[in-house]
Amino acid sequence: MERNTRMTIGRLAEITGVPASAIRYWERHGLLPAPQRESGQRRYPPEAAERIIVLRTCQQAGLSLAEIGEFQREQQHREAMIRAKISEIEQRRVDLDHAHQLLTHALRCGEEDIVACPRFREEMAAWRTAGPAP
Repeated sequence: MERNTRMTIGRLAEITGVPASAIRYWERHGLLPAPQRESGQRRYPPEAAERIIVLRTCQQAGLSLAEIGEFQREQQHREAMIRAKISEIEQRRVDLDHAHQLLTHALRCGEEDIVACPRFREEMAAWRTAGPAP
């Protein structure tokens, strides 16, 4: 596709796999720049597809729409959001690791009641005293 060729919202939705309704929603909320109009129809440059791919990737990484908006701002405005998100992800990693340990232990544990298992109780106590991730 030529760089100066503009496409309809239907074509943009088709090549990105994102519904036209989501594209319009992102426009209304300032996450996508407003497209040019030709005969009343939205016409998007090829770069719009690239931006949509970035938006989808950010969503899949767990960023909210507000965070995605911050992510697209200039560096000084997005740094605080990025630092907070990294901290949140690190804590989720710790929580997931604990869940993995619990489930792995539960598969191997011979106790009828997993909560009564001394090893399980020791691990739970260690998690509580370790506190949140740094």
